[in-house]
Amino acid sequence: MDVVEHELNHPWEGVLAAPACGSDAGVLVLAGSSGRIERERVRILARHGIAAVSIRWFGGPGQAPGICEIPLETFTAAVDFLTASGARRIGILGVSKGAEAALLTAVYDRRVDVVIGLSPTSRVWCNVGPGPDGEQRPYRSSWTWRGQPLPFVPMDDSWTPANPGSGPAAIRDWYELSERSFAHLLPRAEIPVDKARADLLLVAGGDDAMWPSLRFAEQLVERRRSAGTTAHLIARHDAGHRPRLPGESPAPASPHFLYGGTPRADALLGEAAWPHILDKLGRTAPFGC
Repeated sequence: MDVVEHELNHPWEGVLAAPACGSDAGVLVLAGSSGRIERERVRILARHGIAAVSIRWFGGPGQAPGICEIPLETFTAAVDFLTASGARRIGILGVSKGAEAALLTAVYDRRVDVVIGLSPTSRVWCNVGPGPDGEQRPYRSSWTWRGQPLPFVPMDDSWTPANPGSGPAAIRDWYELSERSFAHLLPRAEIPVDKARADLLLVAGGDDAMWPSLRFAEQLVERRRSAGTTAHLIARHDAGHRPRLPGESPAPASPHFLYGGTPRADALLGEAAWPHILDKLGRTAPFGC
């Protein structure tokens, strides 16, 4: 399928890729704490009949250098953009912190029809990196809505890596320690996915070494079930934090973090999720595209 690609420079840096013959389905694609623009991922979606846009939502000109009190209006503005571009079915596909943003945006913006959360969390966490003031401490919320910070869970800084100074670290147990240390803050920080009208598709690996995304995904499913709605979970117990969709390059190694899983398990998880992703997004490219 022929694809048309446009660079975006205002109000954010990003890229839009769409079928040359158009599509009624539009998806916002959000990276996690890497902050990158997901160029490869939007191109793959566009080749399958979906207009896809990925934006830099922190770390760019005029933006916070870290994930600290990021306005959710950043993402509702991207929904505005997709709607103005002709999309009638709106999706948000996010990974890790991008999945956190996607779920929250769907809670506050009822135009979102589907959220695809790769390696999601079930609650709001504190900032990752500095805010506009350049400070990382004290901890603040990752997100705001209408100027107000969302309730969040901070990190317990008594944690130390299992092998400090010996290479990339697995930080999953840091999140698990923080859950225990700040258990009294968990209820207010839960993402109220029961209030979102969007369909939820969650993709998670049981060997995630960044945070316990499979357990988080199961909590989201239960939260929806308790409210009489549903969420679809695709999981592999041997996959890690970075599932790869068909056609994507293997995820590069990090000098700082261990992500868990294996390239094969992560690819198999993405392969299992892929037909469900396309189905949920409801691609509606014109016949003959």
